[in-house]
Amino acid sequence: MTLAAHDVAYLRALVARNSGNQLDTSHDYLFESRLQRLIRARGFPSVAHLVAALRSAPGSSLERSVAEAMTINETSFFREPAAFDLLRDSLLPALIERRRGCRTLRFWSAACSSGQETYSLSLLLCEHFPQLASWSIDILGTDLSAGMIARAAAGRYSRMEVDRGLPAPFLLKYMVQDGDEWEVSPVLRLLCRFQRRNLCTSPALMQPCDVIFLRNVLLYFPPATRDRVLQTIHRSLAPDGILILGASEQLPSDAHWKPVLTPRAVWYCPLSGR
Repeated sequence: MTLAAHDVAYLRALVARNSGNQLDTSHDYLFESRLQRLIRARGFPSVAHLVAALRSAPGSSLERSVAEAMTINETSFFREPAAFDLLRDSLLPALIERRRGCRTLRFWSAACSSGQETYSLSLLLCEHFPQLASWSIDILGTDLSAGMIARAAAGRYSRMEVDRGLPAPFLLKYMVQDGDEWEVSPVLRLLCRFQRRNLCTSPALMQPCDVIFLRNVLLYFPPATRDRVLQTIHRSLAPDGILILGASEQLPSDAHWKPVLTPRAVWYCPLSGR
């Protein structure tokens, strides 16, 4: 059953209102496929019936479920490895030296999806920085989708998922096979925690972070939403902290961020406060 144009427009506006995600009209066909699991779980005969239910109960939890179902959850272990190489070889050694007094490091994997990025950060620290074993390390993974947060917290991945970006030696050292799945080892879990968070509406973190990964997220937001998210990120980052975006993303000219170009990747440091 093909959705009517006015129903598609309604869904597009609903997703933008609940997640900030501005879906391109060329992707309207995705509503039919991505909402199939939701309509089956809720017992609706079709997406059109789902839209009718949404119209009759605006502001319901069903709206959030639709927005979550339409969120793009593309991720993998050590995705865009140049950023992790830069952290390992340059940024983290300098940051560790600056934090020797407090012996604390905080990381935020924003829009973490099913958690591979968060666990990649944990693995990077455990494998290459054993001197941090006695430090206080906090790696926070957040995502709009409650389902993705549940998956991340479970830390269980299919063979196909671990084959995407996780080198074989790390698979054997930091993952435990359980049937057809692989489970993240306790040593990685110890550093990580996960919570549901809407980047567009949530306030800044209470404790500023030293490193924030905000990768492949901003490109889905309209300018006003993007600026609002960046303000929250700015307030959540330590004055000498590090912001890493996706390889294809860059910030517009802004007095609050300084881009730092390296042969491997670009990262950003905060300037004046907001």
